[in-house]
Amino acid sequence: MNAIKNDTIIALATSSGVGAIAVIRLSGEKSIEIVNKHFKSKFGNKDLNNVKSHTIHLGNIIDNKRIIDEVLISVFKNPNSYTGENVVEINCHGSVYIQQEIIQLFIKSGVRNADAGEFTLRAFLNGKMDLSQAEAVADLIASNSAASHQVALQQMRGGFSSEIEKLRQQLLNFASLIELELDFAEEDVEFADRTEFSNLINQISAVLKQLIDSFALGNVLKNGIPIAIVGEPNVGKSTLLNALLNEEKAIVSHIAGTTRDAIEDEINIEGIAYRFIDTAGIRTTEDYVENIGITKTFSTIEKAQLVLQLIDASNIETLQQNISELEQKYPSKKILTIVNKSDLLSEAQITTLKNTYESLIILSAKNKIGIHKLTTTLTQLVNKGALSNNETIVSNSRHFEALNNAYLSIKEVQKGIENNISTDLFAIDIRQALFHLGEITGEVTTEDLLGNIFANFCIGK
Repeated sequence: MNAIKNDTIIALATSSGVGAIAVIRLSGEKSIEIVNKHFKSKFGNKDLNNVKSHTIHLGNIIDNKRIIDEVLISVFKNPNSYTGENVVEINCHGSVYIQQEIIQLFIKSGVRNADAGEFTLRAFLNGKMDLSQAEAVADLIASNSAASHQVALQQMRGGFSSEIEKLRQQLLNFASLIELELDFAEEDVEFADRTEFSNLINQISAVLKQLIDSFALGNVLKNGIPIAIVGEPNVGKSTLLNALLNEEKAIVSHIAGTTRDAIEDEINIEGIAYRFIDTAGIRTTEDYVENIGITKTFSTIEKAQLVLQLIDASNIETLQQNISELEQKYPSKKILTIVNKSDLLSEAQITTLKNTYESLIILSAKNKIGIHKLTTTLTQLVNKGALSNNETIVSNSRHFEALNNAYLSIKEVQKGIENNISTDLFAIDIRQALFHLGEITGEVTTEDLLGNIFANFCIGK
């Protein structure tokens, strides 16, 4: 990441390749002045330097007397722009040739190619957004479901930031009084009411714990919920994956051991992204390659948020044994048991199974019977209450780590208050908590941290 300068940067803001329209963005003190040199208005001799901010102008981009393209120019003057600087957006035709001709024209005029995320980095450094909001921009661009979109949008609007800032400000006010006490240590005076301070610390601890706990939901909403489909060979794992995806993704064969590697694909169900992973059938085999696949199956189960255990309807006599074995092997995993090939069962058998196993799902993946029941069950298993209530949900692992560190520091402060230890000892933990909360919103940053964050952005944003 380059050190931030007062130069003018340029990048393609839309996807690369051919399209109807492309948007080229410039930002910097001289961006309007530079574009104006190569712009000829369709309506008289218009000077972009003198137009109002947030206006659009039709004309041609010219290189000397050669017209490159007819464009629409959008002008945003500082500080009322995305970056807080003068910003110009050029809407041109989507030809790759035209895009590159315009970009190269301005580079020859002294403009620099923007680094990844540099527009948003400038917005952060110019106080247009804090660091957590800037990171939410990248999450919003990458969102692939209604849920991940909602979480990112809420964070970009500052919901998470305002909650952190409120906690930090309350703690900062008391920290100032504690620091004042240290300055007057010889006079043995108290400026901070210990009861009130204790109540505040307990309140902050509870809020931090709630935010930390929300990461379990936020992380899967952002990245998709990983679900492993497991079972013995030929129970219909690949057929179920194909039925869920509504396409022939996995090879289906009557030959046992066809699937020898994990096959993964994603499906969106009621706004939530699920990553289904079809695994190799679990059995004892002498086949070296198949054994590698079975090893991968166990590894996939370890990483999965939910396990779909498929059992062949022709083997229901061993149903309880299969359920017990998997539950004993993975006691902390959420396991959903499915009896497949329901067409092999009589109505009486199906009724008995439903009465015996309350949460059992009976379906026919081949005939796509009972698939809706499965997807409905999956939706019910996801705790969408926090999402529906528009509560703050943490989805960024960096924020999660900082919240954890702040929480540990606050717990140390709580211990200090309970044990009535000297103020100067738990003042250190207060400073640490403030530091970690500041890391989230960007009050505390390093060049390496900013480089790591914005390097993951797409160029042009």
